[in-house]
Amino acid sequence: MTEFLILRHAPTAWNAEGRIQGRTDVPLSEEGRARAETWRVPGFAEGWACRTSPLARARQTAEAMGLTPQPLAALTEMDWGRLEGRKLADIRGEGGAAFAVAEAMGLDFRPGGGESPREVGARTRAALAALAEDSVVVTHKGVLRALLALATGWDMQGKPPVKLLDGCGHRFRLDDDDRLVLVEPSIALVPPVAAPYAEGTS
Repeated sequence: MTEFLILRHAPTAWNAEGRIQGRTDVPLSEEGRARAETWRVPGFAEGWACRTSPLARARQTAEAMGLTPQPLAALTEMDWGRLEGRKLADIRGEGGAAFAVAEAMGLDFRPGGGESPREVGARTRAALAALAEDSVVVTHKGVLRALLALATGWDMQGKPPVKLLDGCGHRFRLDDDDRLVLVEPSIALVPPVAAPYAEGTS
């Protein structure tokens, strides 16, 4: 069995603006970097290898935490295609009923030119299964949601069964049969959890 402490990167300027980032390589904001500098992994994960998305906001979060990031392409955020850079509230307002129907597809929702959460989960689980050691993983909201769906059976229709808080690590385990298990959500980093930042952004 292999264990992972998985966390979302610290905030960026686009998070503050409520913009969908996806694959767009937005760096941490000054506030985000300062916040990440206060974060430390819990004792059980000290000394673990650190794998990150290759995007700057994930790598910079790991570095600010005093970790040595090893980028892994499969940990990259969900590709939001033509929706990247836009605000979710604007997209919902303009898309109306048609976009609501698309969102209701849950795991199989695919933005134009992008990928679905189901595909994100599949590529990420395969990458984790290939790792031979317990690891701290710094990634993105879309990746975390896809992994939560795999671990709990959530179809991404309606609210998630467990709230994965920002500014926390989430402990997952891959069993010998590659079954993903959520061991413990929302483990506080140091200091105590800060207020969450913009919902609906990655």
